[in-house]
Amino acid sequence: MHPNDPALRSFIDVDPASDFPIQNLPYGVFSTAGTSPRVGVAIGDNVLDLTAIDAEGLLDLGGAKGVFAQSSINAFMVLGPKVWTATRARISALLRHDNIELRDNAALRQRALLSRKNVTMHLPLVVAGFADFYSSKEHATNVGVMFRGKDNALQPNWLHMPIGYNGRASTVVVSGTKVPRPRGQLKSPNVDEPSFGPCKRLDFELELGVVIGQASPMGGMLSEAQAEESIFGFTLLNDWSARDIQQWEYVPLGPFLGKSFATSISPWIVTREALEPFRVHGPVQQPAPLPYLQQRGANNYDLHLEVDLLGAGTSQPVRLSTTNSKLMYWSSVQQLVHQASNGCAIGIGDLLGSGTISGPEKHQRGSLLEISWNGSEPVEMPDGSRRSFLEDGDSLTMRGWCQGNSYRVGFGQVEGTIIPAR
Repeated sequence: MHPNDPALRSFIDVDPASDFPIQNLPYGVFSTAGTSPRVGVAIGDNVLDLTAIDAEGLLDLGGAKGVFAQSSINAFMVLGPKVWTATRARISALLRHDNIELRDNAALRQRALLSRKNVTMHLPLVVAGFADFYSSKEHATNVGVMFRGKDNALQPNWLHMPIGYNGRASTVVVSGTKVPRPRGQLKSPNVDEPSFGPCKRLDFELELGVVIGQASPMGGMLSEAQAEESIFGFTLLNDWSARDIQQWEYVPLGPFLGKSFATSISPWIVTREALEPFRVHGPVQQPAPLPYLQQRGANNYDLHLEVDLLGAGTSQPVRLSTTNSKLMYWSSVQQLVHQASNGCAIGIGDLLGSGTISGPEKHQRGSLLEISWNGSEPVEMPDGSRRSFLEDGDSLTMRGWCQGNSYRVGFGQVEGTIIPAR
């Protein structure tokens, strides 16, 4: 049976509402008390320790040794798409309800199957480079209307290529990492000179992270098929944004310190193969892109996304956004094709941010800048307080999943709590 077959069942009980059924098997890096970080996959409420499984000779990694006994998945990604496919199929077979190899080996199960509540999750990859895009037409339009007016909302180049910028890999952090409020130069329109201090307009951006698992050389280009094959998987991504720092600095070279202070990702990387049943065509692109950006495949995903905000000192979160990544105008494949099109070398472990994912309705907006309409429409919190932007102590959580027939392929969550500037 194919690892994506909806009829597959594991000998491990998995709730139908779990993000991690046997059809998913996302990769992450975890540790337990007194042990070093290593690679595992999520199955229901458990983590399957791939180092223990490999040590028993139950995986065929083409002669590679120790790729899972490491603190990142980079060494595994180096082995390439054929090994990714074969390994996922083998893990799926080991977890099937009718396979005795792991099911009936009590000693191995005790060593290799660990409760997720008893493990610590770590950043799952060594991020070689980080680029963030601006690929939601609704988001770009909303921001343009706010700052340039309805008649000049989209810049002339936006419909012709995925707009992006190179960020900082050094401050990509795993879910649960606290985010210090950034400092920077601030300048209000009603003052003549800038000042320096903590950001006052701190925001989130709901994004999908694209994990690159295959390299391409400097000077080359990627076709649609090559770009797709280079993608190992996806994470949830929150590209925290200091709107006031960004507003003062971004002319003429774009985002810099207003974006580089923190980017949070979910600990589980959902493979491209696991998302295959949920591929859909994105919005019709008019005008048609230049030939190198034209795509034949359905390169978007029917991925439900939610954002909740738990205010400082409160016990009840408020739902800020409910949207779907299928609305993205520029796909992850097009983003990668475009980034490589000038001859830029692509590295194993590169991370691409989709850009804020918004939709046409107010409840589908993927940032507080849009939700509060630049502060003019504050969010009402359960305790009676209001939010235009994030305050110290606020906790922001994103979740996402693709819904199948009696199962879902999910990402878990990415959470971050704001702490005062240091």
